[in-house]
Amino acid sequence: MTNKGLITVFAVLFGLVSLYQLSYTYLANKVEDEAATFAQSKFSKDQPKERAAAEVAYLDSVAGNPIMMGIDYKTAKEKELNKGLDLKGGINVILQISVKDILKGLANNTKDPAFNQALDAADERQKDAQETYLESFYASFEALDGENNLASPDIFFNKNLEDDIDASMSNNDVKTVIDRKIDESITSAFEVLRKRIDKFGVTQPNIQRLGSSARILVELPGAKDVERVSKLLQSTAQLEFWDVYKFEDMFGFLQQANGKVAELEAAKSPANEAADEEVAETVQDSTATEGDDISELLDGEKVDESNDDVEKQNPIFFKMVSQGFAGRPVLGTFQVKDTASINAYLRMPQVRALLSQEQRFTKFVWEKPVDVEVVRDGNEETLTTTGLYAIRGNREMTPPLSGGVVTDAAQTYDQFSNVAVSMQMNGKGAKIWEEMTKNANTNGSQIAIVLDDIVYSAPGVTSPGGIAGGRSEITGDFNITEGQDLANVLRAGKLPASADIIQAEVVGPTLGAEAINSGMISFLIALALVLIWMIFYYGKAGAFADVALAVNILFIFGVLAGLGAVLTLPGIAGIVLTIGISVDANVLIFERIREELGKGKSQKDAIKDGFQNALSSILDANITTALTGIILLVFGTGPIQGFATTLLIGILTSLFTAIFITRLFIDSYTKNGKPLHFSTGATKNLFKNVNINFLGKRKMAYIISGILIALSLGSLFTNGLNQGVDFVGGRTYTVRFAQDVDAPTVTKDLIAQFESAEAKTYGGNNQLKITTKYKVDETGADVDQEIQSMLYTAVKSHLPTGMTEEEFKGDNDDKVAGIMEYYKVSPSIADDIKKDSFWAVFGSLIVVFLYILLRFRRWQFSLGAVAAVFHDVLIVLGVFSLTQSIMPFSMEIDQSFIAAILTVIGYSLNDTVVVFDRIREYFNDNPSWGFGNVINKALNSTLSRTLNTSLTTLIVLLCIFLIGAESIRGLIFALMVGVIVGTYSSLFIATPVMYDTVKKKAADLLLDKKEEEVEA
Repeated sequence: MTNKGLITVFAVLFGLVSLYQLSYTYLANKVEDEAATFAQSKFSKDQPKERAAAEVAYLDSVAGNPIMMGIDYKTAKEKELNKGLDLKGGINVILQISVKDILKGLANNTKDPAFNQALDAADERQKDAQETYLESFYASFEALDGENNLASPDIFFNKNLEDDIDASMSNNDVKTVIDRKIDESITSAFEVLRKRIDKFGVTQPNIQRLGSSARILVELPGAKDVERVSKLLQSTAQLEFWDVYKFEDMFGFLQQANGKVAELEAAKSPANEAADEEVAETVQDSTATEGDDISELLDGEKVDESNDDVEKQNPIFFKMVSQGFAGRPVLGTFQVKDTASINAYLRMPQVRALLSQEQRFTKFVWEKPVDVEVVRDGNEETLTTTGLYAIRGNREMTPPLSGGVVTDAAQTYDQFSNVAVSMQMNGKGAKIWEEMTKNANTNGSQIAIVLDDIVYSAPGVTSPGGIAGGRSEITGDFNITEGQDLANVLRAGKLPASADIIQAEVVGPTLGAEAINSGMISFLIALALVLIWMIFYYGKAGAFADVALAVNILFIFGVLAGLGAVLTLPGIAGIVLTIGISVDANVLIFERIREELGKGKSQKDAIKDGFQNALSSILDANITTALTGIILLVFGTGPIQGFATTLLIGILTSLFTAIFITRLFIDSYTKNGKPLHFSTGATKNLFKNVNINFLGKRKMAYIISGILIALSLGSLFTNGLNQGVDFVGGRTYTVRFAQDVDAPTVTKDLIAQFESAEAKTYGGNNQLKITTKYKVDETGADVDQEIQSMLYTAVKSHLPTGMTEEEFKGDNDDKVAGIMEYYKVSPSIADDIKKDSFWAVFGSLIVVFLYILLRFRRWQFSLGAVAAVFHDVLIVLGVFSLTQSIMPFSMEIDQSFIAAILTVIGYSLNDTVVVFDRIREYFNDNPSWGFGNVINKALNSTLSRTLNTSLTTLIVLLCIFLIGAESIRGLIFALMVGVIVGTYSSLFIATPVMYDTVKKKAADLLLDKKEEEVEA
C-alpha cells in the first residue's frame, strides 16, 4: 500500500480531532452532574420544579467558569454531541402557518363573495388533496362561475398591495405577487418564532422551515412544560389597546340581554304561555332594580324555584360568579367553563340588537383566567374564573393603537412588587398613547391592554395630561416565567398568521434516561460479541479488524459531534448496524485473502490481491446502502433523519477504517515476513469445499417464495397492517402505572371517555400505549389539555392513590407513573407522511435499478436485484400483517418501519451486489466454464462471507431487540426479518431470476466482455 505515512498521519489527526470534539460532551456532562448533585442536596424528589430551578441557577452561575484548557460550560454545551428528544426528553412540534389568514390579510379582510367562496372551497379541497393551500385556493377561485379577477379592487388591488398590483394585471400576474407575499409572510413567521425560541431558555434548540412549505419544525431538547411551549409558539402576539365601557355603561344592556335570552330559550322548548309570562315578569322585576336582585341571586339567597328554573329565567346572571362594580370595566366574573355559553348568548342577533346606537360596534372579550377560592354549601372549592369586558369597537374593528408600535419589552415589577411587563413605544405610538391616556383621564375610564383577544389589564389613568414618552405597563396575575415569556413574545413581534401544531412529540426525561441506558448497554454487548466473534473466526487478523472497528466508532461519534448532528435512539441503532457494515468489509477482504492464499500465492501477494479484489464488492455494496440512506435523509424527519445520518457517516468511516486502518496493521505486522493466519483451528476449513447446486434448487426456492408471498398478500388484503398515527392521524400517549394493568380493562375505561380509543401493553405490563382519534382535527393547546384531563379521568382508578392531574401530566426526572411520552399527528400531515413514505420506497427501488443497470450494464442484473427486493419487502410486510395481533410489542406501521424497509432494501442489495460482482469476475476469468457453473461457483465462493456477515448483523440486532428501548423494537424486528429474508433471496431469488432472464445463457454477458476488450 502506497502513501502509508500520509494515511497514518491523517488517521492520527482524525482520531485526535474526534477526541477533542467529544471532550466538550464530557465536560458538559461533568458540570451537569455536579448541578444535579447540588439540586438534590437542596430539594427532595417531591420538589421537582424546585430541583429543576436549582439546577438551572447552578449552571447559570458557573457558565463562564473555565473547566479545562480554558473551556467553560457555556462553550462546552454549545459544542457537545447533541442528543435527540428520545434520549434527552423534550418537545418536537411541526407548526402549520395559516396561509388562509395571510390571504385574508393581503385582501384586507374583504367581504367579496367570490374570494370567500374560494377560501371555503379550498378548505374542502385540503381534506383530500396533496397540494398546498395556495394551490387549492387558486384552483377554487378559477372554478367559480363568471369572470373573477384577483386584481379586483375588492380583493387584492387594495391599499395594502397598491405598489405591487394594479387593476390591469391578469390572474397569473397576481399569482406571482401573492406567491412572493405568502413566502415573505412565512419567512417573517419563521423569524418571529426563532426570536421567541432563542429567549426560551433551552440549549441547542432547532428551528427550520420544511422546504418551501408553510410548515416550521421546532425541536426543544430538555423542555418539559408543554403548555408553556404551546402558548409561546402559537400565540400570534396580536397586541391591541382599546377604550372600554364601564360597568354602569353596560349594566342596562346586560339586564335586557338576560331577559331576551330567557325569552328565546323558552321559545325553543314546548312551554306554555303561562311559563312565558312568568319569565317576562321576572325580567321586568330585574329591570326595575339596579343590582340588589342580582346580588341576592349571586349570594345564594333562598328562592322558591329550583336551580333549573332560576337558570332558565336568568341564563346570564345565574352563571355569574360576581357582578362588576360602578366605575370599573369588569361587567361580571364567570367560570371559564361557562364562557362558551355566554359568548353564544352575546352573539345572538336579537341580543346584539339591544345595544344602543353608540354601542353597536361593541366587542366582548375575556380577561386572563385566575383561580379563586369560594365557599359553597359550607365547602371550600377552587374555581377558575375570568372577567367579561366590553371594548369600544368601530366599523373596521381596528384598535386605536396596536403592538406594531412596541420597540422593546421587559419583565419588571409594579409598585406593589407584583410581576409586570413594561413596554416602550416608537414616536408614532407614543403620540397616540398620550392622547388615549389623556382622554381616559378626562372621562374617568380605562384602557384595556388586549393580547390575542385576552385582556391582561385595564388600568385607569391618573396623569391629567396623559402618559408621555410612550411607556406603558401590563399587569396581571402571572408569575415571573409568564412575565418573561410575555415580554419575549412582544419583543419578537406578532405572527403574520395563526400557527397550529399539526404534529407534536413530547418525551419525558425519565423515558429519555432509560433509552440512553438501554441503548448504550445493547450497543456495548453487541460490540463485545462482534469483537469476540472476529477473533474466534479470523484469529490475529480479526483482532486487527477489531481495532479498526473501535477506531471507526470513535470517528463516527467525533464526526457527529463536529457536524452538530443529533444523536437519536434510531441513530444508535444506525451506529450498531454500522458495526455490521464495517465487519462486512473486513470479512470480504479476509475471505479474498484466504482465497488467494489457497491458490498458492505468497502471503504478501495474497494480502495485496485480496484487498484489491475485494474493493469492487465493498464499494458496490456500500454505495447501494448509501443510496437508500440518502433517500431516508431526504424524506425522513426527526429520529429517522438521525438514523440516516449515522448510517451514512458510518458507511464512509467504515470504508476508510476497513480499507486503510486494517491494512496498516496487517502490513506492519507482516512487513518482515512474519506469518499471519486469517483463520483459526476451528474455522480453517469451514466452507472450504462447499459445492451446493443453487441453480438446481431454484425451482424449489421459487415454490417456497411463491407460498410465502401468497400468504403475505393474502394477509395484507384480509388483515391489513396496523397503521400508526403517523399514517392515520391521532394522539398517542405512553402511560406508566405503579403496578401491572390489564390493557382490555383500561381500553373499556377509555372508550367510556373518548368513544374511540385503544390501549396496548408497551414494554412492561405496567406501561400502556394509548391511542385515540378524539378531536383529531382540532389542534389547539386547549384541546390537548382537555384530552389529557379526560385521559386522567379514564385511568385514574389504575393510578397510584393520591396522584393529582398535574402530577399525571407533568414531568420530572424521577417520575414513576403518568404520561411518559406524547405524540400527536393531524390528518393533514399524516397524509403527507404516507405519501412521502410511498415515494421513499418507490424512489429507492428506481435508484437501485438504475445503479445496478449502470454498474453491470445489463437489465437482467437489475431485474434480479429488484425482484429480490420486492420479494423481501413483501415478506416483511406479510410477517407484520400476520403477527400483529400476537406479538408482545408494537407492530405499528410508522416512519420507523419505513426506515426499516429502506434499510432492508439496502441490506438485500448489499448481499446481491457482492454475488453479482463475483459472477462477473468468474465469468471474465473463466470464459470456458458454463454460465450455470459460473453462477454456482460464485455463490459457493461467497457463501462464507454471506453467512458470516448475516450472523454478525443478526447478533447485533438481537442485542438491540432484547435489551434496547421499546420504541424501536418494531424497527429492529423488521430489520431482523429483513436480514434473514435478504440473505435467502440473494442466494435463491436474485441470481436465479437473473439467470432465467439472460438470453441464450450468457450471450449478453459475452457481448459485454467483448465491448470491454474493445474499449481497453
